[in-house]
Amino acid sequence: MFRRHKSLASDRRREVFSRGAARSMLKNDLRNFQCLSQLVLSAGPLKAIPVVKHSKTVHFEIEILDAHTRKQICIVDKVVQTSTIHDVKQKFHKACPNWYPSRVGLQLEQGGPFLKDYITVQSIAASSIVTLYFTDLGRQVSWITIFLAEYTGPLLIYLLFYLRIPYIYDMKESSRRLRHPVVHLACFCHCIHYIRYLLETLFVHKVSAGHTPLKNLIKGCAFYWGFTSWIAYYINHPRYTPPSFGNRQVTVSAINFLICEAGNHFINVILAHPNHTGINACFPSPNYNPFTWMFFLVSCPNYTYEIGSWISFTVMTQTLPVGVFTLLMSIQMSLWAQKKHKSQRERERGRDTGRGRSRLHALGARRGIRSRDCRIAPWVKGRH
Repeated sequence: MFRRHKSLASDRRREVFSRGAARSMLKNDLRNFQCLSQLVLSAGPLKAIPVVKHSKTVHFEIEILDAHTRKQICIVDKVVQTSTIHDVKQKFHKACPNWYPSRVGLQLEQGGPFLKDYITVQSIAASSIVTLYFTDLGRQVSWITIFLAEYTGPLLIYLLFYLRIPYIYDMKESSRRLRHPVVHLACFCHCIHYIRYLLETLFVHKVSAGHTPLKNLIKGCAFYWGFTSWIAYYINHPRYTPPSFGNRQVTVSAINFLICEAGNHFINVILAHPNHTGINACFPSPNYNPFTWMFFLVSCPNYTYEIGSWISFTVMTQTLPVGVFTLLMSIQMSLWAQKKHKSQRERERGRDTGRGRSRLHALGARRGIRSRDCRIAPWVKGRH
């Protein structure tokens, strides 16, 4: 009896001990779960692991044919879709070293326009195989060479005539006759004009990095150098006749010439550094400088000032060669004005900006950004 009661008591103690152990384990599990949940919440939301997408690079195969004979010249392969026409020209030059990139002209179809260097291959490709037509553009020169040659030549040529070097004028007659003050003033104004051109070309204008055929350099230099020789020969001749109205005519014309030169310079500076207002980049707005107020009347007053300079120089010297040169330049600039102003108005269609301005001297060739439409011979520029 006693043993049976003892065994029952031991069973009860075991049952109580097991219940206590289970409760303590449950409490420990709850504490661990709470700690884990707090740790997860403190770590923030779980971020999905980004899936790395391996983009497949598309390559094009460009077949280059001769534009005249339609014969295959070479095939440029492994051209990525982000490549430009300039990159294609570089690879074409590696395959055919005789053709430099500057003299390579590529067309999408025979007789079509030449593709610009910044055009991407993807924009012109209809399939993985692209056919382009090659044309040799001839010997090329940079635009900075064109401008420096055109401006340096007239400056030096005029000084040679001004110094009256031998074999140009009769030395005996030159020594007997004294020069009129307008001769010295004309030399000063002419030098100021072309020195300003040179300095603006080097430090103000953003000259295009492209190239142009060598024939344009020859035509441009022949035009400007030839007219300068004609003008300088008459003004510096020992028998040169001063203006009819004397010093009054010379003084007024010289002052107006300097005003137009200053206005031309300030306009070129504005065109080279336009204000990025986001309203209209084609027709800059005038500022506090009075020379820029011409923007209220015309779209590109830089050429208006330039024509004013040559008209003043014509009146100051009263010579036929200067008048002919001024007339030709004025006619050509008016043609540029009509063409460029029309294109700018088409871009600005639907806007009010520039509607009250004259088109005569819109003269769209923005001399703040010098491109291949800028100052070369008039017969060359009229074709573009």
